[in-house]
Amino acid sequence: MRARSLRTRLVATVLILLAAASVVVALVTTVALRGFLVERLDEDLRTSNRVVVRMEPGAPPALDRAGPRPFDGLTAIVRDGEVVAAGVLPRGGGTRKVPDEELPDLTAVPPGAPPRTVDLGPLGDYRVVAGTTPTGDVVVTGLPEQQVNDVVARLVAIELVVGGVTLLGAGVTGAVVVRRELRPLERVAATAARVSALALDRGEVSLADRVPDVDPRTEVGQVGSPLNRMLDNVGSALEARHESETQLRQFVADASHELRTPLAAISGYTELSRRAELPAETQHSLARIASQTERMTTLVEDLLLLARLDAGRPLERGDVDLTRLVVDAVSDAHAAGPDHNWQLDVPDRPVTVPGDASRLAQVLANLLANARTHTPPGTTVEVTLRPEHGGVGLGVVDSGPGIAPDLLPHVFERFARGSASRSRATGSTGLGLAIVHAVVAAHGGTVDVTSRPGRTEFTVRLPR
Repeated sequence: MRARSLRTRLVATVLILLAAASVVVALVTTVALRGFLVERLDEDLRTSNRVVVRMEPGAPPALDRAGPRPFDGLTAIVRDGEVVAAGVLPRGGGTRKVPDEELPDLTAVPPGAPPRTVDLGPLGDYRVVAGTTPTGDVVVTGLPEQQVNDVVARLVAIELVVGGVTLLGAGVTGAVVVRRELRPLERVAATAARVSALALDRGEVSLADRVPDVDPRTEVGQVGSPLNRMLDNVGSALEARHESETQLRQFVADASHELRTPLAAISGYTELSRRAELPAETQHSLARIASQTERMTTLVEDLLLLARLDAGRPLERGDVDLTRLVVDAVSDAHAAGPDHNWQLDVPDRPVTVPGDASRLAQVLANLLANARTHTPPGTTVEVTLRPEHGGVGLGVVDSGPGIAPDLLPHVFERFARGSASRSRATGSTGLGLAIVHAVVAAHGGTVDVTSRPGRTEFTVRLPR
């Protein structure tokens, strides 16, 4: 029952208690009624025995003589420990003889003892009592218990029917009443479900849902009021978090935008200085300055792009030929990494999706650069493009060493690096896969990764 709903448990508990009470009442009633009926039967039996014993003083009673004996009544005459006559007077007249094998039960009835029940075989159970005549004979009289058993059986049947109908009605009524009484609790659960379905990790979140039942005198109100206060606190914290994120995003965007001008100036003056006749050592220093300037420019551009995507700025929309983008991206990757084995699998016909062509090209470039940078020479990199139901699937699979299990859940986070030293050596900023995730999400798609030694697969799905 612990796995059932509260409504089911309450109704079941009420029905179990009602059934237990009904059983107790039925048992007590049945036992009391049977005791009363048996007592009445014993009283009639004693009266009948006294009448039969005194019917003919000085002479043994005869079974075939008329007297005040009841129908189906048993009369037996015991003389010197043996039954000399025994029979039952049925309603239809005549006398039914008691079977010989049942006679010892009648001789064992002591005169003057309380009534007892004996089994007379085909005649059934009889309540019998014995009395002594003036001549010394023992007269045993009896009355059948069948009438008592019939009344008790009828009472039990009525109790079962009434109990079943009562339990059925109580179950239906209880389910309706419990459902009505638990509606406030359902509203609390519905409010919690709506709040739990909200994306609270980023962006502006409005927690407008509140529990309407806040009466402190009720159990639901004692739950709803603290839940509303908790939602108020969470809403305030989310507003503060969103404001902080907005300020940070604006700062990154402004800083990135402002850094582009001095970086362009540094790059220009560096190229201008390298054209002059300078010592070799100075030329080397200027080359290093130009290299780091280019790296910093790339970082600033990536940060600015992420800031714009976070701010929800709309992308350009148009029909993009993904087949052409994939072919061009693999050609560029082959030129940049000729020591890798590049394989291409695209449909014969163009596959188009709505989106920003330059941003989708950047997604492909980042995925292929990631495969080229983080795998050794000779690694096979396969790029596949397949139309899917309602969308397009793009896969980049390499046969490299794979991604570390502890890094795999964080590969799409910003500044996530598998090896800091190698990233610095290759000029990686740790933003490539973060940009892939942000651009794909801005197009309404998804990107996933699976990795094990010898196979790493990035899958991009875009809606058509």
